[in-house]
Amino acid sequence: MRFLLAAIALLGSSNSVITAFAPPTTINQQHPITTALAAKGGKLSVRPIGIGSCAPSTVITNSDLESVHDTSDEWIRTRTGIEQRRVLVHEGTRPIVGSDGETTESPETLRTLGIEAAKQALEMSGKSPADIDLVICATSSPDDLFGDAPSIASAIGIEAGQCVAFDLTAACSGFLFGIVTASQFLTNGASQNALVLGADALTRWVDWDDRNSCILFGDGAGAMVLTRSDENEGLSGSEDGFGILGYAMHSNGGGYKDLNCIYKGEPKKIATPGEGTVLEDGSYDSMGMNGRKVYSFATREVPTVLEEALEQAGINVDDVDHLLLHQANIRIMETVASRLGMPMEKVITNLYKYGNTSAASIPLALDEAVRSGQVKKGDVIACAGFGAGLSWGAAILKWG
Repeated sequence: MRFLLAAIALLGSSNSVITAFAPPTTINQQHPITTALAAKGGKLSVRPIGIGSCAPSTVITNSDLESVHDTSDEWIRTRTGIEQRRVLVHEGTRPIVGSDGETTESPETLRTLGIEAAKQALEMSGKSPADIDLVICATSSPDDLFGDAPSIASAIGIEAGQCVAFDLTAACSGFLFGIVTASQFLTNGASQNALVLGADALTRWVDWDDRNSCILFGDGAGAMVLTRSDENEGLSGSEDGFGILGYAMHSNGGGYKDLNCIYKGEPKKIATPGEGTVLEDGSYDSMGMNGRKVYSFATREVPTVLEEALEQAGINVDDVDHLLLHQANIRIMETVASRLGMPMEKVITNLYKYGNTSAASIPLALDEAVRSGQVKKGDVIACAGFGAGLSWGAAILKWG
């Protein structure tokens, strides 16, 4: 259902191209595939007008992990760029200030992080909950297996039946895939205003006995409000009504073994007639990752997909004000920037504070950049997400 809704949206836009079930091909020699999925397109009549984020209150520093593993702050920082991460904890709470000024402790879950991020994005956008008619929550680790988007929509005041809300799963590419999908709904007239969230709690699924992976991840949520615009709506100068200038997205299931979190059921026998029937109690194994292959995949494919998106936008690297990548590893960011010929001064990053927050990482970083004044109205931002699937994509945004 999630993929069907996204595919319908993509097919509904006249300037989008989607290819699926292509003849057998090879994206790279390590991951031969028989099903190539790709989508790309140019300008979309939407504008990003609000951004928000929220992270858990509990902080685990690199120094804290020295008592867990044979590691050090210096070892982690020099290899990843991470100094600390925010994590959701068992039965965690966070202080909430009510309208009466009183502070109470409220449960802290991935859903409540998403609710707070969504409220911040709505406030910045100037839109009310009644204006939102599409909510997409990009997540691989929802509180509710059936999806968090509908309950988040309800919690922020969107009335029942007012909007369509659904989750989208594309791992660390999820937020980028989500804003492109929402933009298709807006551009084809199905919706007027969309709220897109990226929220993940991968610390629930990481193997904390694995020194190489547990140091990388944190939890968090971010949200963006997109509004439908008209290229002839009277905006002046460079404000032509297009907030997504171009995009490109890819998937390669041939590489799923390099980064995954696989279903792991435990046998459960029920007393049906005869010898009974052995079913399964559902659960998932810890996340598995081949770090070397994922690093190679990211540094190879991300510069290429950014160049594809720039080509779709009809601009070049010199026209880009900021580079915003999924916050996975500072070395990946440095390599991608170098291959594009962009200085690190243009790279937006807050990886050192949050670690890899999967689908939340792009909106978490963009929120801080906008609120600090680093990103200004009209700035062009080249964004790219990449991760499990394998999946990767890029979009060229114009802020505000």
